[in-house]
Amino acid sequence: MSDLTRLDGAALAGLLRSGEVSSVEATQAHLDRIAAVDGELHAFLHVNAGALDEARRIDERRAAGEPLHELAGAPVAIKDVLCTIGMPSTSGSRILEGWVPPYDATPVARLKAAGLVALGKTNMDEFAMGSSTEHSAYGPTRNPWALDRIPGGSGGGSAAAVAAFEAPFALGSDTGGSIRQPAAVTGSVGVKPTYGGVSRYGAISLASSLDQVGPVSRTVLDSALVHDVIGGHDPHDSTSLDRDWPSFAAAAREGAATGSLAGLRVGVIRELDAEGIAPDVAARFHETVRVIESAGGEVVEVSMPSVEHAVAAYYLILPAEASSNLARFDSVRFGMRVERPGQTVEDVMAATREAGFGPEVKRRIILGTYALSAGYYDAYYGSAQQVRTLVQRDFDAAFAQADVLVSPSAPTTAFRFGEKIDDPLAMYANDVTTIPANLAGIPGMSIPMGLGDDGLPVGLQLLAPLFEDARLYRAGATIEALLAEQWGGILAHQAPTLTEVAR
Repeated sequence: MSDLTRLDGAALAGLLRSGEVSSVEATQAHLDRIAAVDGELHAFLHVNAGALDEARRIDERRAAGEPLHELAGAPVAIKDVLCTIGMPSTSGSRILEGWVPPYDATPVARLKAAGLVALGKTNMDEFAMGSSTEHSAYGPTRNPWALDRIPGGSGGGSAAAVAAFEAPFALGSDTGGSIRQPAAVTGSVGVKPTYGGVSRYGAISLASSLDQVGPVSRTVLDSALVHDVIGGHDPHDSTSLDRDWPSFAAAAREGAATGSLAGLRVGVIRELDAEGIAPDVAARFHETVRVIESAGGEVVEVSMPSVEHAVAAYYLILPAEASSNLARFDSVRFGMRVERPGQTVEDVMAATREAGFGPEVKRRIILGTYALSAGYYDAYYGSAQQVRTLVQRDFDAAFAQADVLVSPSAPTTAFRFGEKIDDPLAMYANDVTTIPANLAGIPGMSIPMGLGDDGLPVGLQLLAPLFEDARLYRAGATIEALLAEQWGGILAHQAPTLTEVAR
């Protein structure tokens, strides 16, 4: 493995700025890594054939003395849910197989404008529906820590690519935990920004009131650096927040430098530190809480009774919005078309959706259509939205007692392939700790907090009030630095090589 691929993003960017390393060298090192390990891993659905040309242009601009962004020339992976000019954007579905968009999603366009080099598109559960990447129409991604284990979902491809040193940064999307849960089970850092803090323009919609694009990386600072690039108001997105945001990278650097949590009130959510959390995950969580206390954090317990109903409410709201959003895949405008002589438009539409959508997508469309149907709207969708309001109120009450909230990012370490694929309710339970943040729109982060009894990563979730993403980065970076001091470096560097895993 090239040493360049082992560097965190900030360090690699520093070498690029100093001229010690060219963008072509950095990009080639990561392309070589992808070629070496992705046959086993399957983190990428498409590798960008023009990546080296993009890198070469950045090197030429730097050689000419042109002022460049601090991340210019660094490679990045992009979740396949985001539209990209010149690369297929399938959202992990057969119904969009081979579709190449005519425009870039705003987060992708901003990365390109800053000079980052797109390595390719990463695998995901179809239309972001899943917690294991087993629902990708193109086959599952494997966890770099253990190839018989899932890498989380829906964004398992982005998390696995970062954890396997195929990319220093990646973009993901988080509807109910699809950035944070994969980060937790792969030993990565994943951030769901405040809803509206990053544009959704060009992100293929699952549930429009829940979806949020965010960064995946191996360190809190690296995620903050990417967040600074992709965040901010976008007139193309009606839900985009028009407000001034502080530098998240500056907040992360400040947090890492202080080494102290003095004055920070840290709330432990009682309902997310209870039955249903695996014993080894709970043990790592309590150990981390003690680290927080030893660094001066004031730990308090907070109660959020509505969390008990959050998963049920989410799995009514999401399918309802998904059934509406996915109606556009009708065989008429774009994507797959299955037709035979003599068929009506309705016949073609039915045949196309039958062939193009996988079983999980069909399940959620049926559930969502039922929940929105006449006579059932108030009983199901309307009631779920009322629970959503209760969750938001519980967060307001919790943040009156604490500055940040903490919980495990996922209830277990990575499970084996096939273990839950035939039990949708067991699969949905993987998101029990992450879903509440999406219902409330607040920012959330997962950082590594150690290894479970099976030697696989465990994640700590941090939550902050609306618009307080900088607070999240500051606290996350401090806790990351305290844990790294105990471990002798970040957890990602303890990951076995894929050769060792295969043995």
